Amino acid sequence: MGQEISDSNFSEADFRRFRDRLVAETALLEYWLAEGVMDDSEPMAGCELEAWLVTRQGLPAPINQSFLEAMDDPMVVPELSTFNVELNTRPHTLSTGLFDQMHQDLDELWHRCEAVAGELGAHMMMIGILPTVQKSDLCLENISGMQRYRALNEQVLRMREGAPLQLDIRAADHLFTQHYDVMLEAATTSFQIHLKVGARQAVRAYNLSKIISAPMVAVSANSPFLFGHELWDETRIPLFEQSVAVGASDYSKRVTFGVRYVEESIVECFQANRDRYPVLLPQLMDEPVESLAHLRLHNGTIWRWNRPLIGFSDDGRPHIRIEHRVVPSGPSTLDVVANAAFYFGLLHELMATESEPEKRLPFTRCKDNFYRAAYQGLDAQVMWLDGEEGNIAELCERRLLPQARAGLERMGMARPEIDRWLGIVAARVGTRQNGARWQRRWVAEHGRDFPGLVQAYRAQQDSGIPVHGWIV
Repeated sequence: MGQEISDSNFSEADFRRFRDRLVAETALLEYWLAEGVMDDSEPMAGCELEAWLVTRQGLPAPINQSFLEAMDDPMVVPELSTFNVELNTRPHTLSTGLFDQMHQDLDELWHRCEAVAGELGAHMMMIGILPTVQKSDLCLENISGMQRYRALNEQVLRMREGAPLQLDIRAADHLFTQHYDVMLEAATTSFQIHLKVGARQAVRAYNLSKIISAPMVAVSANSPFLFGHELWDETRIPLFEQSVAVGASDYSKRVTFGVRYVEESIVECFQANRDRYPVLLPQLMDEPVESLAHLRLHNGTIWRWNRPLIGFSDDGRPHIRIEHRVVPSGPSTLDVVANAAFYFGLLHELMATESEPEKRLPFTRCKDNFYRAAYQGLDAQVMWLDGEEGNIAELCERRLLPQARAGLERMGMARPEIDRWLGIVAARVGTRQNGARWQRRWVAEHGRDFPGLVQAYRAQQDSGIPVHGWIV
């Protein structure tokens, strides 16, 4: 959800004072990283799942305020729109039982949410883009009642000098439209994977997270339809990038894959925040510089697909987390936890065994891989390390799934747990059926009946079967 703010009326003096504090806090973070102050204890894993509230007819249900009041759970919080919510789970160490426990926590929370939604005449859905959402739903009448969101909308439009946001996505269909607020972003929901990592490993973890973003988005793609148009396998990627666009340059995009790898220190991302990105929310806080409150608030308004975060451990020491944001929500709790297992296993193995991967895959090709995978999913043709080229599904079968297995074994995971969770990804790749492919197949069979699609999707989701076993 990001940090809440107390006001949305800002003066020029607020912007100047906020920037002064941002500069001071960035300098302090530079010092902490240089002097080894950051928490280097064992890695931790966590996740956030964004979800939709829908009516029994499969339409967006803008009821999150009454839903959240009925839930009364700090692990379930509002999102940008009144038909979205976010589910959080507690962090776990990277050890045997991680994925079983992650799934148990998430699944139990999901079923409690579904029970509460049912009492309100609604249902829960996890899907990257709800096929029935319309432009008319994405309006300020449906914005969640938080100052942060209203201020964000005001400041994005101020930076655009009132010019409308343009959505221009080409695929099987061509979608072009204009929008006059940031609510387009509310059409995107994701499954965000968090890894707390030591400062010395942060550069490698961050760069490799970028490299594996292409296979991650390909295996998990779940957003092929928007406003009745058939578009990218993971249309959420261009939609989110265009929904808060305030600059045409890659150096100023608020939602971005980035322009290069990190070279020496993860602080380079925060220096770029300070130097390249105008402040959007200059909320001044009565906090000591050591809390990095302004640095963290500013970082929360720059949505890198792989985003470094600064948090604080139970003992008060600052730590670094990598937030891997490329994976969409859904299609099931089993699928999203399997995606997390693939990410952690593959990342761990590549960190342990691949030397200088940044020199073996130029950043321009890494970035091209990501957008190809978002566009074509498992059918995308990509370049891997050392110039290896091929179909991304075949690359997963031949190289990446075995590496993910080796990584989980290296982490000490038990074989039955590895088999269970990586087996879901392997079956999805083997059948070539991720969420996007299932949705396309359903529409090919039944036509563009999007309420029907949503109801069929929800029935399959409720079955407890991973998406590779769904029928059309």
